[in-house]
Amino acid sequence: MVSLYSAVRYWARQDPSRCAVVYEDQRICFGDLDQRVRQAARRLHEEGIRPGDVVALLMKNSAAFVELALAVSRQGAVLLPINYRLGVDEVAYILDHGQARLLFVDEECAALASGFSVARTVTAEAQADSRVLSGPGGDVDAAYLTPDDLFRLMYTSGTTDRPKGVMHSYQNLHWKCLDHISALGLGAQDRLLVVGPLYHVGAFDLPGLAVLLGGGMLAVLRDFSEDAVLSLIARERLTGAWLAPVMLSRLLAWPQRGAHDVSSLRWVIGGGERTPEQRIRDFGQLFTAARYIDAYGLTESCSGDTLMDAGRELEKIGSTGRALAHVELSIRDEAGEALVAGQAGEICLRGPKLTRGYWRDEVRTRASFHGDWFRTGDVGHLDDEGYLYLTDRKKDMIISGGENIASSEVERVLYQMPEVAEAAVIGLPDERWGECVVAVVVLQPAHTLEMAQLQAFCQGRLAGFKTPKRLLLRESLPRNPSGKVLKRVLRGEIVAAPN
Repeated sequence: MVSLYSAVRYWARQDPSRCAVVYEDQRICFGDLDQRVRQAARRLHEEGIRPGDVVALLMKNSAAFVELALAVSRQGAVLLPINYRLGVDEVAYILDHGQARLLFVDEECAALASGFSVARTVTAEAQADSRVLSGPGGDVDAAYLTPDDLFRLMYTSGTTDRPKGVMHSYQNLHWKCLDHISALGLGAQDRLLVVGPLYHVGAFDLPGLAVLLGGGMLAVLRDFSEDAVLSLIARERLTGAWLAPVMLSRLLAWPQRGAHDVSSLRWVIGGGERTPEQRIRDFGQLFTAARYIDAYGLTESCSGDTLMDAGRELEKIGSTGRALAHVELSIRDEAGEALVAGQAGEICLRGPKLTRGYWRDEVRTRASFHGDWFRTGDVGHLDDEGYLYLTDRKKDMIISGGENIASSEVERVLYQMPEVAEAAVIGLPDERWGECVVAVVVLQPAHTLEMAQLQAFCQGRLAGFKTPKRLLLRESLPRNPSGKVLKRVLRGEIVAAPN
């Protein structure tokens, strides 16, 4: 058995009273978690879910999310977590393209899920006791699964106008867990803060459920706030966390940050951007017993391909660390040939935790590989010791508040506006969010466009975090001889322009 449930069943036998999940006023031990997962799996069976069926979760963080993810795995179905910050059109596309047969939604997300062609939609109020998902009745047999079976579909922003469904097998998941257990020294003593959204690999995978599978505990927060995070660390003596850069920045700037005892924390994984030296020093002043771990990874690899080694943070400032045990990393040119240390090129990865491709998309799957090397679309270089440095994002991806935003997705919506003749979307530095989304627009003749008008048009068509926060009007856009917009030039011009 390779399902996520297998480890829960093991710990329920070994130490049923050990705490597995903390959520609001609930403390769920492994024995209770085992029973809840069995009951939720029976509910899935009653809804007609069989091995290979896709079950979508449009839910915020909760104990119910964790239980359903485990139950879907026990049934041999495929998990499809959906970003609840998306627009209605985006959610509809993912449900349709992912061929979801069943959708679970929180009540507060229900408006995003109305009217879709899903076989069945179940409203699960995750803020209540998660046993609302279950009821009396007997077990159904757990599905027999192999390492090659599909575990999850996770849709990620693409370089075209629609997101891609990354396929994760159980092999991908378990090799990911093994690498993170090895690199972080995880065991049953670990207690992980889960405050990032569980639809995201940062919260679910870095190291995420690897802690639970090893007999550790997940302390789940529904929403981020500075006081809630620091209070939970202190109360539950948490040992580790993944935090998006914007979350860490808010914690370090919070006036009451020193009011809680956070000495239990041993590490925090961040990354996704060049971490300023001052942030690392400020981190050490707040979390005196912990280290900050820069990281690099992808949805396509279940996250966490490189981690910074302990004690090298300042010496290797700007690096995201070295490849983990079962990850091979290579810098390659456009032809797929390997480059030497110090030369910048496309970051390519291979290993057992890399996806085999994109759901129902052979064209983009083929384009994403040089042989067995996965092409990340990111540009970087390695130093002589194998430390990775990011230098650019080939895909013109914007990272705002820890979320990946493909500029082409936003441009697709802007081009639907009758006022827009040309549009280019770029990310510009932002102190709070890392980057903010900026729309640079050339208007149709005799038209005008205001920021409020643009944002109103985007509402419902784009997630709020993808909607442009700035609008710049120009007479023309810089282009190369083949007509492609030169976004690097555009960013440089805007940054250099006087306010």
